[in-house]
Amino acid sequence: MQTLNRFLIESSIQMPLYNIIQYIIKPSKDLSRKINIAGLEDILGEAEVTNVQGEEQKKLDVYANDEFIKSLSECTHCAAMISEETEVIIHTPFPDAEYIVAFDPVDGSSNIDVNVSIGTIFSVYKRISTSGPITEEDCLQAGKNQLAAGYIIYGSSTILVMTTGNGVHSFTLEPHIDKFYLSDTHVRTPKDGKIYSLNEGNYIKFPEGVKKYLKYCQENDKETNRPYSSRYIGSMVADFHRNLKKGGVFIYPSTEKDPNGKLRVLYECNPMSFLIEQAGGKASNGFERMLDVVPTSIHQRTPIFVGSTNMVDKACEFMKEYSTKAQ
Repeated sequence: MQTLNRFLIESSIQMPLYNIIQYIIKPSKDLSRKINIAGLEDILGEAEVTNVQGEEQKKLDVYANDEFIKSLSECTHCAAMISEETEVIIHTPFPDAEYIVAFDPVDGSSNIDVNVSIGTIFSVYKRISTSGPITEEDCLQAGKNQLAAGYIIYGSSTILVMTTGNGVHSFTLEPHIDKFYLSDTHVRTPKDGKIYSLNEGNYIKFPEGVKKYLKYCQENDKETNRPYSSRYIGSMVADFHRNLKKGGVFIYPSTEKDPNGKLRVLYECNPMSFLIEQAGGKASNGFERMLDVVPTSIHQRTPIFVGSTNMVDKACEFMKEYSTKAQ
C-alpha cells in the first residue's frame, strides 16, 4: 500500500506545499483518536462560548481549532491562517512565508454528541503580497486560486479526501500505525445522481427557485429516474462525501433568516467546490461558478449548490428562472 507521504513525493508536489499538508494532517490524527473515544474524553457538549459567527461552540470546536493553529504555527512555509472559529487572521512566526491556510476545524460538530460523522475542511492559497505580515487582501482570493484543498471525515474509518489540482484522491488512516494509505485514486463523481441533500425543514423560507427544484425532484418521471431520494445528515462533509461517491447534489440555499446563505466561502464552500470540480462535478452559488466568486470579507457567507454536474445545472436553472420572474 502507498502512504500519503510517498504519494505526495511521487506526485512531484513542491516541498513547501508538501510540508503544509503534513502540518494539516498531524492534528487530524490526534483528533480522530479523540473522537473515537469521545464518551471517555471531556470533549462532548457545549464550551459555553460563542464564535465569531455568533454560534455556540462545542468543546470539540475549541480543542480542534487550538490544535490546528498550534500545528500550523510550527510550519515555516505557512504565513497565516483563517479559521471559522477565529475572528481575525491568525499570524504565524513566519510572516514572510508564501502560503495561507483556511480551515474549518470541525464541520458538523453538534453531531459528535450523537455519534454521527463529522469532519475537518482545509484549503491552501499562495499569498498575493511578496513579504511582511499577511493582509486581508492576501486572504480574499477567488477559489480558483487554491493550490490544495480537502477534508478529513471521521466516521466508521477516518478518510482524507484531497486535491492539489491533479484529480481527487482519498487516503484511509491505519490507526494502529498512525499513517494514511492511498485507498482510492482519481475519484470521479457521477454526472447524474438520485440524491438531493438539504434541510427540508426550512422549505417555507427557501427561495422560489429552490422550492420548484424540490418539487421537480419529487415528481414521477421514468425517463429521468425521478423521484430522487432525500438524504440529509447535517454535516456538510458527510453529505458531500456520500454524494461524491454515489452522485447527488448538496444544497444550502439562502433563506429569509440568512439571505446571504449560511456556509462560509473561504473555508467551507471553496474547498468543496475545488474538490468537486476536480472530480468532474460542479459548484455554484445558484447564479455563478462558486470558484469565480471573490469574497469581500474573510467570514463571508454564500448559498451553495454542489455535486453532480447535471443536478447542479438543473437546480441553477430553476434559481435563474424564478429569480427573473420575481423581478
